[in-house]
Amino acid sequence: MKAMVIREFGGPEVFKLEEVSKPTLKPGHVLIRVEAACMNPIDVKIRGGLVKAATETLPAILHGDVAGVVEAVADDVEMLTVGDKVYGLGGGVKGTGGALAEYMLVDADLLAIKPKNLFMDEAACCPVVALTAWDALVNRGKVQVGHRVLIHGATGGVGHMAIQIAKHLGAEVYATASSDEKIKIANKLGAHHVINYKETSVEEYVNQYTEGKGFDLVFDTVGGENLDRSFEAAAMTGTVISTNTRSTHDLSMLHAKGLNLHVVFLLLPLLHGSGRKEMGYTLRRISQLIEQEIIKPLLDEKTYGFSEVSLAHRQLESGQAIGKIALFNDLASK
Repeated sequence: MKAMVIREFGGPEVFKLEEVSKPTLKPGHVLIRVEAACMNPIDVKIRGGLVKAATETLPAILHGDVAGVVEAVADDVEMLTVGDKVYGLGGGVKGTGGALAEYMLVDADLLAIKPKNLFMDEAACCPVVALTAWDALVNRGKVQVGHRVLIHGATGGVGHMAIQIAKHLGAEVYATASSDEKIKIANKLGAHHVINYKETSVEEYVNQYTEGKGFDLVFDTVGGENLDRSFEAAAMTGTVISTNTRSTHDLSMLHAKGLNLHVVFLLLPLLHGSGRKEMGYTLRRISQLIEQEIIKPLLDEKTYGFSEVSLAHRQLESGQAIGKIALFNDLASK
């Protein structure tokens, strides 16, 4: 089969089209004929060799989010059959194959039937971001009706899903964005209040929206210095949840406020095995919300073929994308 392969770590240009062996079916797995994948920041980090715990041995096929059609099913798999249209976070990390290929071998526990109201490229853009937002807000944050929830990165991949899930949970949803266009999108997604963080300081919006008390939960999808701002925005004994803590911080404010800090690293079930059934179960719950039109993916206007994955990586790294960058499988024609 054809695949986009990396043989060294580095910039977007490391992807090369190659002929590789088709995966062999094994117990507990299904073979997917891949139709679509998408871009996630973790894909950029893995490509650069920056996440050693998650990095596959070279040569490697990257990208974890996938949507496609089941081609073959192991004898011990009961929930899926040949011809099923499925999606999920299937691999792209150490010990697994990636989605940038004609076929992908995936643990059946990680998959769900594709929502009927989504195209393949839309479905492929959901698993990582929806599962991350769910883990943060439902499992870790235990968001309840009336909670004041602040979400940083309103129109980013995880951020746009978090807005919709937080609203579904009954929270008062606040979000930060950097432009009028992104503010409008965040409002359409369901945010009750959207803050231009370039024009308004943390102190100003904490005073304006919480009477100086702070937010019950702050979900930081940005990291770096923004994590410090998240500590500042949180209420006493509140909760801060981050998807990006690979940095050094002064935890004095965390201590002074008695804050809870949670880190979401969605790849753990793929890397260590435990938690895969739970991930698949959650994805099936997310599918129901998608089919009920309670949540939906936000896709960037630019899409790319697998053969153009280098361009997709550049687009993500440029910071110009709004929502998710979808990729469609064009390898058969190459």
